[in-house]
Amino acid sequence: MSATFIFPAASSSSSSYLSVVKHQTIRDTNTLATSAIPSRRLGGGLSFTKHSHSTAASVVDATRGPDFALQCNEATKERIRKLFHKVEFSVSSYDTAWVAMVPSPHSAKVPCFPECLHWVLHNQLEDGSWGLPHHQPLLLKDVLSSTLACVLALKRWGIGEQLISKGLRFIELNFASATDKDQYSPIGFDVIFPGMLEYAQHLSLKLHLESRVFNELLHKRAIQLTRSYDSSSLELNAYLAYVSEGMGELQDWKMVMKYQRKNGSLFNSPSTTAASLIHLHDSGCLDYLRGALKKFGNAVPTIYPINIHARLCMVDNLKKLGICRHFTEEIQNVLDETYRCWLQGEDEIFTSAGTCSMAFRILRGYGYNVSSDPVAQFLEQEQCSGHLNDIYTMLDLYQALEMIIATDQPVSKKLNSSSLQSLIQRLSGEFYPPNGLTKQIHEQVDDVLKFPSHANLERVANRRNIKHYDVHNTRVLKTSYSSSNFGNKDFLTLAVEDFNLCQSIHRNELKQLERWLMQNRLDKLKFARERSAYCYFSAAATIFQPELSDARMSWAKNGVLTTVIDDFFDVGGSMEELNNLILLFKKWDVDVSTDCCSERVGIIFSALHSTISEIGYKASKWQARSVTRHITDIWLNLLNAMLREAEWARDMSVPALDKYMANGYVSFALGPIVLPALYFVGPKLPDDVVKHPEYHSLFKLVSTCGRLLNDIRSFERESKDGKLNAVTLSVTHGNGRISEEAAIEGLSHRVEMQRKELLKLVLQREGSVVPSACKDLFWKMSEVLHQFYIKDDGFSSMGMADTVKAIIHEPITLNYLGDSKLITDYN
Repeated sequence: MSATFIFPAASSSSSSYLSVVKHQTIRDTNTLATSAIPSRRLGGGLSFTKHSHSTAASVVDATRGPDFALQCNEATKERIRKLFHKVEFSVSSYDTAWVAMVPSPHSAKVPCFPECLHWVLHNQLEDGSWGLPHHQPLLLKDVLSSTLACVLALKRWGIGEQLISKGLRFIELNFASATDKDQYSPIGFDVIFPGMLEYAQHLSLKLHLESRVFNELLHKRAIQLTRSYDSSSLELNAYLAYVSEGMGELQDWKMVMKYQRKNGSLFNSPSTTAASLIHLHDSGCLDYLRGALKKFGNAVPTIYPINIHARLCMVDNLKKLGICRHFTEEIQNVLDETYRCWLQGEDEIFTSAGTCSMAFRILRGYGYNVSSDPVAQFLEQEQCSGHLNDIYTMLDLYQALEMIIATDQPVSKKLNSSSLQSLIQRLSGEFYPPNGLTKQIHEQVDDVLKFPSHANLERVANRRNIKHYDVHNTRVLKTSYSSSNFGNKDFLTLAVEDFNLCQSIHRNELKQLERWLMQNRLDKLKFARERSAYCYFSAAATIFQPELSDARMSWAKNGVLTTVIDDFFDVGGSMEELNNLILLFKKWDVDVSTDCCSERVGIIFSALHSTISEIGYKASKWQARSVTRHITDIWLNLLNAMLREAEWARDMSVPALDKYMANGYVSFALGPIVLPALYFVGPKLPDDVVKHPEYHSLFKLVSTCGRLLNDIRSFERESKDGKLNAVTLSVTHGNGRISEEAAIEGLSHRVEMQRKELLKLVLQREGSVVPSACKDLFWKMSEVLHQFYIKDDGFSSMGMADTVKAIIHEPITLNYLGDSKLITDYN
């Protein structure tokens, strides 16, 4: 039989406020009596949102015809557009209760913010608790904390005796959860909750608590505080300041005020700010809370302000789900406004590791010139070690560090690999163990760690993100919170509809490609690998938008042709046939029946001639000028480079590595795939841009990456076959000083440097002549290469076959059943 800890009997000493609130309580009874989350807009572009808990099934139905689907699609888009103009945020019972406890600066016997007390009075849930309605089963610690805070607020002012009794009963029944390791712990719970229990004892609240659990809580709190007091860590000092409401008289309140921000708050936390104001009057804290309530009405969120972060989350989610193109104007406005705030040193950005990291990553990813120094400071400081940061913040820091490593060589050298490894360790589960509440964010983390940003095909990532998207997205700081800007059913619905629409277009295009292949008799060439599905997949996985069909088909057809011709020059053709093919190509207008030395040459030349003519004709319409000559020049350069390699093989030549690479980046055959496709992505490409050094640099960088990746992955096989390869040439010309391992390491470093230089050019705005949409295509090809060569030589992976199937052939089925999301994902 367990022992019981009983607080002394109650003896109310704060009943003087009861008479003051009676008439106001009556006035507010019908407004928020049953809702913990007010739904009305409360001004300033930010509102509280009521969560839907309907039990009716909602199914994305694609069977009711295109007009119905289009109508639903547009309605969904319009609802999302409206979210750009407001931030909807859940109310925090916990923070509102602490604000309610602040006494008036004129009299300690009355509350400074009676509207918050009214909110507490009218928002107790049926089970006696306070918090988000229908709270997660794993958030009982959060609900206990919120409920105790509300009970303390009511007791502090001597009102709501029945509510207090129900709240105490809830705490007693669920008290064992306070030490349950399977329950999710809000930040600071082990300090704050025991501290509030001590305050409850001080207010003479009668609580029947299991002594074992109570003593364990006190012991854990004592250990944390002792460790913090004995440490000189700046991060631990900040942590103690952040959890001030759990410290009471033990707190050094002057130390706490060192963390006050320009807006008067402490950590943008209403509860921390309120706790400080209770113990130490400060006009800045008072103005902050008054401003929050002026904006929100009679309750507060757990963090404020958060407008910039919430809108950046929208931009990030829409991009990750593959639907950002539907909101280009809204996203541009967010980016411009965020950049303005960045330049002005806005506190909301630079005092938050999460917001600063996300702003940096997104702005730089869109080509804005922002320094990585502020993010580097968060990474260097001790406060990134986790006490003040949830898993979302750590993920933002990691992704920002990826961007720094990719684009900022001086800073990335200063932030050595230990910073990256530290973040990986913290994200891997040791500090944030996965559970039912955090399952989806952990799946996102696993994806980010498994698939580096430079090897992440956009449509493949979109499908994974759809699978892992959390429509509720409940996050936890000192208490749980959610926002329709973070997690939204409309985002997911539109993403699934858009994915399936694009996929149906892609399936039809693949069938067209297969018909084209047979019409051109390429299937008759037995020496050639049949890779039409892979070639098309590489296009559909990167330039997936419906309006870019011509770009995809150009990419895919030329991809098939380069594979065929590569095999022809490599194993299929004689030197006579190779020279004959090039001669025919130079003449262009020939009689295939008489001028071709073999049927194979005739098939290949005819396919080249008809395809180049078709693509040139279409591209000329897009560009309003003839570009066919440029496309033929691209192909001729490739054929000559391939012939040179065939001659080296015939003569058993061993060229210097530099000579091999000068030819090899062309013979890797990206020219016909990428360069003609640039004509179809939208912008006009005048001849002077096509001849500009920047255009050639982009092509050379991505092609060099591809050549080296191919050679690294295939050198063992090619060595056995006696073929030239960058790895074998490095070893051969090293005169015994360079091992295969050292050669691979050196070439891999060269790939990394070339990739970074490519991304730098792609993101560059000032002085750039190549349109952004065209530069993006070079980077997309780089992503394809790194993904294809991540394990083998690009065409050999069985896993890739499954990925192709998922992107082109297998639609996503999405069902809502009540609050549950069910995704049928065949990948």
